[in-house]
Amino acid sequence: MGDQFRRQTYVAKPGEYQPRWFHVDATDKPLGRLAVDVATILMGKHRPEYTPHTLSGDYVIITNGQKVGLTGRKAEQRVKLRYTRHTGGLKAETYGSVRERRPEKLLEDAVRRMLPKNRLGRAMIKQLKVYPGAEHPHQAQQPAPFPF
Repeated sequence: MGDQFRRQTYVAKPGEYQPRWFHVDATDKPLGRLAVDVATILMGKHRPEYTPHTLSGDYVIITNGQKVGLTGRKAEQRVKLRYTRHTGGLKAETYGSVRERRPEKLLEDAVRRMLPKNRLGRAMIKQLKVYPGAEHPHQAQQPAPFPF
């Protein structure tokens, strides 16, 4: 009698889930809010079969990366730093110039910082595809509209 009321936690095993594809248009969406939603999809926290130790997220395609929104004066004031590994090689660039030069880098970095910092997070970021324009080569996967 007690067995029919027993609850068990579902634990997904690697390769047991079927990933879906989602498409989002980044036009005039704030960078941070978009990155939070994309990171949630990549981790798989929107699915009932979410398991923290396996790759249970979906693929995300972001188009119009050049048109992502930066609120306030962040385009002129926020600075992205990188290091060339040479003495005195610290390079600083504003978010606005990064958005013009390589808009996919700005979005990928924002999402990467919200993912786990381990080999699972490195596998999750590979499921993110960012394109600066409106075109993408993933029509065969039939991406669904973004759920948020």
